[in-house]
Amino acid sequence: MKRRLLFLLPFLVLALLVALVPVPVLAEPTTRYITVTARQFAYDPPVLRVNRGDRIIITLQAADVMHGFYLDGYGIDEQVEPGQTRQIEFVADRTGKYRYRCSVSCGPLHPFMIGELVVEPNTTFARAIGLMGVAVAGTFMYLRRNSVEIN
Repeated sequence: MKRRLLFLLPFLVLALLVALVPVPVLAEPTTRYITVTARQFAYDPPVLRVNRGDRIIITLQAADVMHGFYLDGYGIDEQVEPGQTRQIEFVADRTGKYRYRCSVSCGPLHPFMIGELVVEPNTTFARAIGLMGVAVAGTFMYLRRNSVEIN
């Protein structure tokens, strides 16, 4: 049992490295169309998740009164009246979390009308391939080692 654990230890360490170390490989950026509805005193959806490099096209609409959309870090500030829509277009070129907030005083709870844009790095696919490679290599080495001991 102890020999098996010692044999598998390098593969476990390698799997942790693949899962935790940043990978510079990026997926292809894509265009994302997102509809954001502003109503007193919230945005729907409250959180937008995109990948770095994605071209974002937000269709902003107001459900009840005039609202604004100010996106921290990107300098975007648009306003929309009820019954109208406004298109906001930008490239999510920086990873991180950015707040968007209403820039038009829309009522007593206006200061709490906040949403979040999460721009994630495009490494999920590369990590999955790396973990699968470690699993295949570990399985191959384990089977090879056991077949040599049996013969």
